[in-house]
Amino acid sequence: MTKQLGHGKAYDFDYDNQILANNKYDAKPTYKKNKGYFPGIATIGDKVVYIENRDGNANVKFKQAETLRNAYELLLSEQISVNRSRMDAGSYSKEIIDVVNEYSQLFYIRANKSANLLLQIKEITDWQSVEINYKKYEVASLHFMQFYQDKGYRLVIMREKSSSTQIDAFTGDTFIYRSILTNDWQSTEKEIIEYYNQRGASEKTFDIMNNDFGWKHLPFSFLNQNGAFMILTAMIKIFYNYVVRKVAEVFTDIKPTTRLKKFIFRFISVAGKWKYQGRQWVLKLYTKRPYYKLIS
Repeated sequence: MTKQLGHGKAYDFDYDNQILANNKYDAKPTYKKNKGYFPGIATIGDKVVYIENRDGNANVKFKQAETLRNAYELLLSEQISVNRSRMDAGSYSKEIIDVVNEYSQLFYIRANKSANLLLQIKEITDWQSVEINYKKYEVASLHFMQFYQDKGYRLVIMREKSSSTQIDAFTGDTFIYRSILTNDWQSTEKEIIEYYNQRGASEKTFDIMNNDFGWKHLPFSFLNQNGAFMILTAMIKIFYNYVVRKVAEVFTDIKPTTRLKKFIFRFISVAGKWKYQGRQWVLKLYTKRPYYKLIS
């Protein structure tokens, strides 16, 4: 309808689970020891494209592969495909990776630590120095063998010096290690790490949904009703994105990224009066701002 996502195009896809703390009638204790829900949310850019609400005590991996398949299939039904998928360690399992690989050209998933992985890391001798966000790291790559023997997946490792002097029992050093599982062998380690770190954009989308569109104060008492509310408000957010981009083309103090409260203050809140003239009611706005340019 708004053509913000085009048919036949491929986009980057992010998935995450977010705790929505609340004291609703059916809210369950979360891993953070508060009560609430734990919905799975898929985004493309600043747009929420799929939501499944979950109990607060649901394991992050529980039926996630099914959730992701539903999300990917919904996009495909609209002729929208996925170029790159990006997820945190909550998606690190064979069943989930298989689904992500099936529907994505490329994927990037944060890998969990394991004894076998740390022993593999210990054997790395060819570390490369890189600078990411003005900070020095050492990076390397491994062929990933934990779940698969023949997939040819790549594990990108990054390490940095720990502030602690305690030596790790597996690696025999004082480094902090992080790793990203991917099927991308064309990009450098630095490019993969920097791309993965851009997941922060989806966190901003959650902040907007929580504070601008009501997710922080869910109106109903039950999970299914609040799930429907989340879907409707996500749709409203998409329409808002469309409107604010149109307005930003005319109003210099409004940007496509302007938050809802500022948009209301700068665009909606204006003095006006309905006047009857020329045998019809006309809205007279007491402003010199160019609202008339939005009339097509």
